[in-house]
Amino acid sequence: MAAEKIARVSLRSALGRARGLGSAKEGVAHWWAQRVTALALVPLTLWFVASVVALTGASHGEVVAWLSRPHNAVLMLALIWATFWHAALGLQVVIEDYIRPEGIRLAGVLAAKAAMLLMGLFAAFAVLKVAL
Repeated sequence: MAAEKIARVSLRSALGRARGLGSAKEGVAHWWAQRVTALALVPLTLWFVASVVALTGASHGEVVAWLSRPHNAVLMLALIWATFWHAALGLQVVIEDYIRPEGIRLAGVLAAKAAMLLMGLFAAFAVLKVAL
């Protein structure tokens, strides 16, 4: 009898049980995505900084020719993707941690994700327009 009672004990709070809240089952995936994007940003940022230094004093045509090379365009698109995804994940954590009203928090997360998506799309479009 005591074993059955112990098995039914929940670690969720009464408020969590009432709201139906528990493990979101995506916290670990979010954490890993932040770490993977951060890790990807290290070599991509080093490549970008080295490229900008190497292109110092280059003409517009030389920069366009540089970005038109397939490997440079792909690396630039990867940098844009990793940067804006990492930023969206980070903003989501900040908003969820520091904004209390649930509606405002949801609106903030959605607005941040939409802004990062739009800026990422505009940046990718600009790279593709120059590269192609």
